[in-house]
Amino acid sequence: MYLGLGSNLGDSEAILDAALLELSALLGDCKASSMYRSKARYLTEQPDFLNIVVRGACRLSPTALLEATQAIEAAHGRDRAKETLKGPRTLDIDLLLYDGLSIKTPVLELPHPGIAERAFVLVPLVELESGLADPVSGTAYARLLALLPEQGIYLYRQARL
Repeated sequence: MYLGLGSNLGDSEAILDAALLELSALLGDCKASSMYRSKARYLTEQPDFLNIVVRGACRLSPTALLEATQAIEAAHGRDRAKETLKGPRTLDIDLLLYDGLSIKTPVLELPHPGIAERAFVLVPLVELESGLADPVSGTAYARLLALLPEQGIYLYRQARL
């Protein structure tokens, strides 16, 4: 199972570190990528983001894990009802992949539909597991990353977990 974590610059490093600790309590064999700084991708008039991908084992169902990650987001000040879509946020946790499952519901889609277009997800994802492939198409994520134009992704801090 893979999760993507992001936070706008400011207190984002501390927020991401705290979220990692909370996630490590939910996940077995938790491992985090290095932290990367990236430009905002969709609404560009906002601070840069810091991003991490986390890999781990989980006994929760995908929907229960989504609920748990949204509770962590809320605990760190995220209020989805008050924010602009793709706008600034204190913490964003996306469920990227879950045991090769392909799910599409109104609240959850797996694999996450934005993986292939987002270098800020692909760079740390490939760092964690270079041979990982999309479970639907079979295309290696490293190949998808190589096909993307430059998106301004920079190493911010080496992995700690």
